[in-house]
Amino acid sequence: MNRLLPVRRALLSVSDKTDLIPFARALTDLGIEIVSTGGTHKALVEAGLEPIAIEELTGFPEMMDGRVKTLHPSVHGGILARRDLESHTAAMEEHGIRGIDLVCVNLYPFERTIRNEGTTMDEAVEQIDIGGPSMVRSAAKNHDFVVVVTSPSQYDQLVSELEENDASTSIELRRELAAAAFARTAEYDATIAAWIGNRSGTGFPNVLRLNFIGHRELRYGENPHQLAAVYRDPDFRGPSVVGAELLSGKPLSYNNLLDAAAALELVQDLHDARPDFAAAVVVKHTNPCGAGVAGTLAEAFHQAHEGDPLAAFGGIVALDRQTDLETARAISETSKFLEVIVAPGFDPDAVETLSGKWPNCRLLAVGPLDDHGIDGLGLRSLPGGMLAQERDSHPFSPDDLRHAAGPKPSDDLRRNAGLAWTVVKHLKSNAVCLASGERLLGAGAGQMDRVAACRIAVEKAGDLGAHASAGPLIAASDAFFPFDDGPRILADAGIRCIVHPGGSKRDEDTFKLCEERGVTCLLTGVRHFRH
Repeated sequence: MNRLLPVRRALLSVSDKTDLIPFARALTDLGIEIVSTGGTHKALVEAGLEPIAIEELTGFPEMMDGRVKTLHPSVHGGILARRDLESHTAAMEEHGIRGIDLVCVNLYPFERTIRNEGTTMDEAVEQIDIGGPSMVRSAAKNHDFVVVVTSPSQYDQLVSELEENDASTSIELRRELAAAAFARTAEYDATIAAWIGNRSGTGFPNVLRLNFIGHRELRYGENPHQLAAVYRDPDFRGPSVVGAELLSGKPLSYNNLLDAAAALELVQDLHDARPDFAAAVVVKHTNPCGAGVAGTLAEAFHQAHEGDPLAAFGGIVALDRQTDLETARAISETSKFLEVIVAPGFDPDAVETLSGKWPNCRLLAVGPLDDHGIDGLGLRSLPGGMLAQERDSHPFSPDDLRHAAGPKPSDDLRRNAGLAWTVVKHLKSNAVCLASGERLLGAGAGQMDRVAACRIAVEKAGDLGAHASAGPLIAASDAFFPFDDGPRILADAGIRCIVHPGGSKRDEDTFKLCEERGVTCLLTGVRHFRH
């Protein structure tokens, strides 16, 4: 079989008419006959071109509001016929079928339609393309003889090859475009299946559509012997470290992205839990080692960094406001080294200050934090499958805290509990953290038992007496205490308020301890395991 095959006739049927006219002109200039449908035909005629209407090929008019126009043997026979089989060419001659050597189809905009608020079921269903995917698959199947185009981004590559090869295409290009075509129809059908499945009332569709676009390869994964890449979700709305603008520093690594995403998620939650303050966090290995809120962003950073200056070395910082010069100076004067700083944006003099201190530190501008964009499913791969769950987006509210034991909490104490409770949600289980109203003091994360988490949190916090002037010291646990041994460690250390979900069979033991020791016990009723 000749690896270069001429293109004599092309069928164009596109919803996205980007660059359609220059593409069609290029084909015409190469002597390629154009057949087109509906709106595509109208656009070409209005541009002064002379395409053949699809009904001239099929002998049937478009009908049923355009639902039926290309589902015809004259179309699919012309695409699917093998030119090297005498039986196929004889059938074409017998039935007057003319070969189609190029199929250019981009599908009805179903994905864009369902993203529009207020789209009805009927409106979405009408954007389910039938004839388009059929032609694409036919052409892709017969790529030994037919070239298929599914995106305007492919026009230049195809035209260049046609011009270089006397209006012919190579098997290499036909195979490449066929693979892209099958990927496109698979993605399209999976989107439709997922959407209809969600409309049926279940939160978990029978077909889980993963539509991620290759963003870039990374130097390596968690370790140098692992290859890695990052993919972008084109449907995601809201701040993201994947789509952030890198203002300064080296490219992001796999671990940078994981840690920066964890830091951004926590600072967003603090931004919501304490909207009257600026917020800053420091993260190491996806666990917060520092978090603070204050009247200014510079002071919030200071509070966060002082939570654990040792762990903050080489850490990732996230801020909830535009980074100004004052904050940049506070960061550069306080920290010895940071890997990444994430913020909605950076003033130019802040960029100059931070990049001057650490040329390799990545400064990521993610945009406003008001729209989280993190609703939906959280996914995690495992050998042989995928886990899916709703994201843990349960917000903190002081009004949700139920007083269970100890002194009655003031309104200020309820509000101040928000920092500890928000931070512990972002620590790996089992997790306990200690905080004042404005600063994380110590955390125990990822422990096999909750008593160890309490001990580590107390050890990390150091001299708790030095923080007494900041108000009552608060401890938060991501799940209930199965015994009163953990709360006893916390009370012995000087904690005056314990926040946890409750629900243990031995809750009364913890309540009794809190009553005896004068510790306020507040229940959230919500567990925040994070594995």
